[in-house]
Amino acid sequence: MRYLFPAILGICGIAVLVSLGTWQLRRLQWKEGMLADIDARIAAAPVAVPATPDPEADRYLPVEAEGELSGEGLRVLASIKQIGAVHRFITTLETYDGRVLLVDLGYRDMISADASFPQGAVKVTGNLHWPDETDGFTPAPDGELWFARDVPAMAEALGAEPLLIVAREVRPGSSITPLPVSSEGIPNDHLGYAVTWFGLALVWLGMTLFLMWRIKRRTA
Repeated sequence: MRYLFPAILGICGIAVLVSLGTWQLRRLQWKEGMLADIDARIAAAPVAVPATPDPEADRYLPVEAEGELSGEGLRVLASIKQIGAVHRFITTLETYDGRVLLVDLGYRDMISADASFPQGAVKVTGNLHWPDETDGFTPAPDGELWFARDVPAMAEALGAEPLLIVAREVRPGSSITPLPVSSEGIPNDHLGYAVTWFGLALVWLGMTLFLMWRIKRRTA
């Protein structure tokens, strides 16, 4: 009888922790499927930019557009693994049918002395994206230097439609290196969470066994 309470406590705790770990494994399977779908969508054949794109339905949609780069735009402070701080270059493309579209051309590293924007006729291939990078702590823009990509605000500042083409190829090329959309930035930590929960279940089991051993020692 003296082992009943610690046994119930141990079984209940282990059951809860194992169920949490199992749930994270199910989430891992779901997230891997979602990432595979995103990767397939990103790599699909490009189409013309829709007349009225939807930020949810058309996210990551591969597109092509031709027109004239304005030679002006905004720089966004960003960071890239293995490279460090960079500037993203956001400009506008006036298409031959009269639309003005935002284009993320890519980046130059911070040591580059060239802060100019390309100008002239180009063909841009990339993906539509509406990145969610702003929060209450994001500083306000400092002139043409921004600290996050805010598509509606950038579109208003540059007189463009509220959509962003993140280029993966610009022909002809320039000194700006494309930084294409990918699924790498989407967090997928479910395996680590599952290992944590299962590890805690083992610790709980060890603590339960130790408690029962202590009870046995006291009553021996």
